[in-house]
Amino acid sequence: MTKYIFVTGGVTSSLGKGIISASLAKLLQARGYRVTIQKFDPYINIDPGTLNPYEHGECYVTEDGAETDLDLGHYERFLNTPTSKANNITTGRIYQNVINREREGAFLGKTVQVVPHITDEIKRNFRILGESGEFDVVITEIGGTVGDIESLPFIEAVRQFRWEHGQNDSLVIHLTLIPFLAAAGELKTKPTQHSVKMLLEYGIQPDILVCRTEHHINADIRKKIALFCNVNVNAVIESIDASTIYDVPLLMLKEQLDKIVMSKLKLSSKTEPNLDRWKDFLGRLKNPTAEIRIGLVGKYVELPDAYKSITESFIHAGAQNECKVRVECISSEQLTPENAVDRLKGLDGILVAPGFGQRGIEGKIEAIKYVRENNIPFFGICLGMQCAVVEFGRNVLGLTDAHSVEMNPDTPFPVINMMEEQKKITAKGGTMRLGSYACDLRKNSKAFAIYGQQHITERHRHRYEFNNDYLKQYETAGMIPSGMNPENNLVEIVELKNHPFFVGAQFHPELKSTVANPHPLFVNFVAAALAYARKK
Repeated sequence: MTKYIFVTGGVTSSLGKGIISASLAKLLQARGYRVTIQKFDPYINIDPGTLNPYEHGECYVTEDGAETDLDLGHYERFLNTPTSKANNITTGRIYQNVINREREGAFLGKTVQVVPHITDEIKRNFRILGESGEFDVVITEIGGTVGDIESLPFIEAVRQFRWEHGQNDSLVIHLTLIPFLAAAGELKTKPTQHSVKMLLEYGIQPDILVCRTEHHINADIRKKIALFCNVNVNAVIESIDASTIYDVPLLMLKEQLDKIVMSKLKLSSKTEPNLDRWKDFLGRLKNPTAEIRIGLVGKYVELPDAYKSITESFIHAGAQNECKVRVECISSEQLTPENAVDRLKGLDGILVAPGFGQRGIEGKIEAIKYVRENNIPFFGICLGMQCAVVEFGRNVLGLTDAHSVEMNPDTPFPVINMMEEQKKITAKGGTMRLGSYACDLRKNSKAFAIYGQQHITERHRHRYEFNNDYLKQYETAGMIPSGMNPENNLVEIVELKNHPFFVGAQFHPELKSTVANPHPLFVNFVAAALAYARKK
């Protein structure tokens, strides 16, 4: 029978429920269990697809094309197993499902209420992955903090679920904060006590407390928390600030979080956790033999989470190359022909980030012109690839006003355009290519050498495509389409023949990079930047 673990948060948001969930899952996976993690978000949007990255960080796309919370990226990077639409549920989706059923007459004229109808739908979604037969343990992270109005139906659903499933098949981990007051010179447990008290008011007794802290928690504090919060003293887990999120599984192993969970769920210890590959990764991450500077050119650079998967991919690729990658965020809005050289000189490589809309587009194009002309390694992702096509059209092919029809619908040279069948669709998202698509690589190309195989699949999230009317013109001038979609002949990868590393990908390779399998495009881009740095 599948076991269920619920992770709630108190006191404040951003304590790291996703990292704790992913770390526990990693430890259980390392013991031989099949584990998955799902995130329940309390906002009313159906998914984060239409949210500005400044609102909620990046939108993470799964293999099946679901636009999801960025925490699912952590789950995949830690576990090296794909997630799906079923791994991220929002209040909006819950209500939409219930309202659709009400319109179909499923409730036989009854009054539809939060309890039982909304909570029943939440519980049904708790169980979907568990009932698939694919997993021994399902970890469910409840977004927000206990006490939020938006989270109440989810907390109530957890209470009901635990009541229905009995003692040994589910448990609750509550993540809370032990702040350090500098004036008093001591750690304070009161916020944690109040948070647990509120959870108790809703009918849930947490089984384990994970306490985020800047300083080590001594035995007296653990006893005090255990006494006031009705938990065993060995179930008070310290989660101290770490230099990297990838340290957290080992910290949780040291705190024996996995053993306590297994004891409470009556799970037999299949084997001691095998974390050799994880430790090897950490060893290379923390002991680099070289350092490079990469410029990340984008328009959401004020919020690091907007490009979370990209920065994590650089960590994976850097460790693979035993090289520290210093990512320097550069606002594309502030790049101009006058200041581009000063702003970009000294970098060992430039990545032009994905995005939507006109803002900052000319700065991205200016950055690409600089790296193309100066033989500096370049990597363009999605809109970054499209900007590379526009820049090449303008400055090499002489198509002066070349542009994407997204930015200029009246451009005389629409080198980036929308597919004809998509133009009639008006619903946001309806025109998007989302999720995993096939790509065939051209033999003797840089892309083929990087991947080491001809047929690949990559994840997409975009609306506009390379305009194949210009394909021959580009290829003749030296920008070759080295990756094509076999079904509809759309360009997936472009690269320059006579350049040390100039690759643009229409897809999002950062979404598939994990600790166990760093993405080959990032690994090779970092290697090219390292080679460039050594030649300087």
